[in-house]
Amino acid sequence: MISKTYAPQEIEEKWYQYWLDNQFFKSTPDPEKEPYTIVIPPPNVTGVLHMGHMLNNTIQDVLVRKARMEGKNACWVPGTDHASIATEAKVVAMLKERGISKKDLTREEFLEYAWEWTHKYGGIILSQLRKLGASCDWDRTRFTMEPALHDSVIDVFVDLYEKGQIYRGVRMVNWDPQGRTAVSDEEVITKEIQQKLVYIRYEIAGSNGQDAITIATVRPETIMADAAIAVNPNDERYKHLHGRKAIIPLINREIPIITDEYVTMDFGTGGLKVTPAHDPNDYALGITHNLPVLDILNDDGTLNEKAQILVGMDRFAARKAIIKLLEESGNLEKTEEYKSNVGTSERTGAVIEPKLSLQWFLKMDELSKPALKNVMDDTIQLVPPKFKNMYRSWMENVHDWCISRQLWWGQRIPAFYMQDGTIIVARNKHEALEKVQHEKLLFAMTEADLTQDEDVLDTWFSSWLWPMSVFDGLKDPNNADINYYYPTNDLVTAPEILFFWVARMIIAGYEYRGEAPFKNVYLTGIVRDKLGRKMSKSLGNSPDPLDLIDQYGADGVRTGMLFSSAAGNDLMFDEKLVEQGRNFSNKVWNAFRLVKGWTVADANNNDNVETRHALSLPIQWFESKLNATLIQIEDDFSKFRISDALQAVYKLIWDDFCSQYLELIKPPFDAVTGTSHPIDKATYEATINFFERLMGLAHPFMPFITEEIWQDIRERQAGESICISSFPKAGTVDSQVLTDFDTLFEIISNIRNIRNAKQISPKTELPLAIKTSTPERFGKLEALVQKMANVSAISYVNEQGASEAASGLALSFLIKGDEYFVNIAGEIDVEQEIVSTRKELEYNIGFRESTLKKLSNEKFVANAKPELVDRERQKLADAEAKIQALEQRLKDLSV
Repeated sequence: MISKTYAPQEIEEKWYQYWLDNQFFKSTPDPEKEPYTIVIPPPNVTGVLHMGHMLNNTIQDVLVRKARMEGKNACWVPGTDHASIATEAKVVAMLKERGISKKDLTREEFLEYAWEWTHKYGGIILSQLRKLGASCDWDRTRFTMEPALHDSVIDVFVDLYEKGQIYRGVRMVNWDPQGRTAVSDEEVITKEIQQKLVYIRYEIAGSNGQDAITIATVRPETIMADAAIAVNPNDERYKHLHGRKAIIPLINREIPIITDEYVTMDFGTGGLKVTPAHDPNDYALGITHNLPVLDILNDDGTLNEKAQILVGMDRFAARKAIIKLLEESGNLEKTEEYKSNVGTSERTGAVIEPKLSLQWFLKMDELSKPALKNVMDDTIQLVPPKFKNMYRSWMENVHDWCISRQLWWGQRIPAFYMQDGTIIVARNKHEALEKVQHEKLLFAMTEADLTQDEDVLDTWFSSWLWPMSVFDGLKDPNNADINYYYPTNDLVTAPEILFFWVARMIIAGYEYRGEAPFKNVYLTGIVRDKLGRKMSKSLGNSPDPLDLIDQYGADGVRTGMLFSSAAGNDLMFDEKLVEQGRNFSNKVWNAFRLVKGWTVADANNNDNVETRHALSLPIQWFESKLNATLIQIEDDFSKFRISDALQAVYKLIWDDFCSQYLELIKPPFDAVTGTSHPIDKATYEATINFFERLMGLAHPFMPFITEEIWQDIRERQAGESICISSFPKAGTVDSQVLTDFDTLFEIISNIRNIRNAKQISPKTELPLAIKTSTPERFGKLEALVQKMANVSAISYVNEQGASEAASGLALSFLIKGDEYFVNIAGEIDVEQEIVSTRKELEYNIGFRESTLKKLSNEKFVANAKPELVDRERQKLADAEAKIQALEQRLKDLSV
């Protein structure tokens, strides 16, 4: 017995466990089958399922399930990223709740807590993906800090160091004072904020306060680190100051006034304070002019002793304090409101501090060349291709990658220091000692004489190897998995990590496998709310995905997310989309109940031959409609138009199958017995076959309900599943049948509209006359017109017959040159009809007059676009025809 309503909560867990029990998602290399591989963008172990994950993983699952049904060896590798900064922050917060400070722990003790946290919370997001229906090969789940992947990262570091690609040096880096670590350029989010532009008076040394230069800055708290004041050599205002010295207010330290054409004369006052330790451009100026570098900030963003004043105060608190002190000393000329861009840490949100720091770097200029070339020539395709320009811009201006992080959680940099500072890079301390003994002949040294670098590697230095490391392709470059599954097929990810993950994976792929790691990169948009804001916990505008699944079912959420999510375009999420998805599931379920509820007539019954012929037409039509849609959907998938493909499936099932086909073949209802007449066996079998194919077509999008129906639609053997059945293939399309049925549906729609407009009951039969030059075209459709539009009889008329039909109480409509007349005599109130017709006539006369007035305006006709004038002329012609028809109708009604 099929339940009256579809209850996703009852079936989703059942079928997911069934899929797991039968290992339908498991994949092993099979030379006889074409592989289809996707590696999941590994979510952070700190993460829980959010709306962006829902969209991204739904798209991946659609692609994987379709490939699996196409007979490919589909392999979707799941896994998680250890997320150095985010996880360390979570662990520090956990310890704080327990009254423990990180600084009181040894590295080993802290890492024990980090692993405790990871084991407890790290797998949450993957278990949540099962609720969504994700068909990952869970036996292949990987983690970027598991031993094998950890070792691969270390091997790559050593290899690149030995190739001269990795070096250690003091460079200006992006410093996160909250995370207390360097971050790469790609992890800096630029935000526009309102600041104060502070005008500070620097006295000129030796002028006894009679001469000064004013400098405008948004960072007054760094004046204590100033190394010079720079002016443009061509600026007439300051030529008398060339070679002189200025005095830093509050600390009275003298600094030189230098000239450099880098200085913009029309910004601020035309003078620039040069602070090499706290601005990358100032640092470059400092190198040019051999200026000292004075860093006055601690790693946590507080002022250190070199600042001389406000020592220990936070940089932003110091900014306010400095302004007040400058005002009190008479060195503050004015402040102005000023909008400027600041960099913030992607992970912590803290304002980035440019900082000179001793770090490890990876040279990117040569390594990145194959990754640029092969995206530009579409060896690797970005979808949509609009992102190619962004990619090119970044790759042509690539900087060396700062790969060290001042953290404890992550892959520790495999660099070991001898007591004299000599660096030995090796996989472990034992190998480092062997290198020392071999290269330096220091056989008396022991491992205790070597100290390992305290820093860990940037998280992305492990995830850039992901498409290879998940198949152990770096540890064993010729193993069966890497040779079979690599390169992968499609990568689905977000545009914001195009550069610091996607590009780097491509770089690593060419460096270590000599080929691209994937063929296509599908870039999703950002999930936003109805107001266009990015969904986030902090804004409170993001629903809990699991709550949505509980309320609407996983299929409803999946389809709701995909209804309007074209590649690269942001998705304006509205819960009504998910309601639409749930309603789609209900529509499919109700259609299934309807079909399975029919009584099937005996194969040898004596049904009317004409009726059987009429029923065969809808079957022919829907077969062609299904095949045409399949061709369209395959084209959509080939172009990664996943949303368009779903819309085509939706329309085919909801409009064409449920609203049209089932109505066309539905057996009539017997009012006496209160039951439907039996349906003939051939039509029923055709309908079941259609339903089965439609479920296969919809399965990648709606895996749960399609499995439930597929299992029940006909008898199945144990271990069978829709997810390993064949994806429907397109057959022949009969264009003439599609055209004929388009006409049929227009006829039915127009007659129903007449009934609605004139409030005529659907049960009332109405005669139909057709004026056409090809009456033979309608013969096969007559029975369907009569059934669907409740037409009593269909006649064909010539010009004179059409005139006679129109002169009676008939309403007409046109379809592609043919004219149709529906006689409603006796079904309407003639007096009321005269009143409404006169109103309509008056409206059209008024419309005609306004259009005539516009066209009689010579300026409008002369100056308006030709197509606009033509449109107005067409409106006039339509109004004239309508008026003529209404006047004739009034005559007919008045007879």
